[in-house]
Amino acid sequence: MIDNVARVMWERFEPVHQLVYFTPEVREAMEGLGLRGYWTGYFALRAAPLGPVPPSVVTGCFYVFHPDRAAKALPDAWSVASPQQVIEARQRAVDAAMTGLYGPEVLASAELAEAADLAWEAARAADTAGRVLGAANQALPRPARPHVRLWQAVTTLREHRGDGHVAVLVAQNLGPVEALVLKSATGETDAEFQRRIRQWSDAEWRAAQAELGERGWIDETGRLTAAGAAAHQRMEADTDAAALRPWQALGPDATTRLAHLLEPLARRVLDSGIVPAANPVGLTDTTWASAG
Repeated sequence: MIDNVARVMWERFEPVHQLVYFTPEVREAMEGLGLRGYWTGYFALRAAPLGPVPPSVVTGCFYVFHPDRAAKALPDAWSVASPQQVIEARQRAVDAAMTGLYGPEVLASAELAEAADLAWEAARAADTAGRVLGAANQALPRPARPHVRLWQAVTTLREHRGDGHVAVLVAQNLGPVEALVLKSATGETDAEFQRRIRQWSDAEWRAAQAELGERGWIDETGRLTAAGAAAHQRMEADTDAAALRPWQALGPDATTRLAHLLEPLARRVLDSGIVPAANPVGLTDTTWASAG
């Protein structure tokens, strides 16, 4: 099996998943449904597999957003378009976005179809007990078009991993704002950017910094201490460990094959500039440190 397989696979499927948040085709699809504004579209797109649940449920699942952020988008979005309509629209939009990015020749290739089937097999094997977003996406029907199937499979795997990460944060008694402060302190993403898009106040951010300071995880400048770096590494390792099941089920040969098939697709996304450098997950070229 690939060393640190869960991390290697995340690095290769996350860029493909990210197309849903940053491509104009998806924004146009949401506006076509009557969902105006980036955040209304974001919450509807990501929460749609859950059904028309209240904002509090979505806030709990997404974890790092202020409750007001979801409340401004939902449930008003469901009065404009149903979750099923959003799911169908996001599939059409992802179809168009991937066609524009990769071209019809790549999408019609045997390699793309193979990647889609391997990713779907891994996603079906994901253990979803206690993982609400992963389970909701896993329950969606299998798309007929291979590239759309690939996108839905990596989305299931992504949310499965995210659910496990939230469990790790909860186990460490690390609240939403503290988690964001810690991530920002690693240098993976910008602190003000994270605070603003997640809609936390300056006072809430400072309180989280004080909490991490008391733990000895950040210093007075907001940078990671040695203890903070060690805690962060432990939590990332625990997140990777919690995301192993799909790759264990797929097996080492098929997992390695899927990693190689995903690499050019992920690289095309990163090289295109579609995903901004200051993206919330800290996804940049530097994440490709793994040999694969």
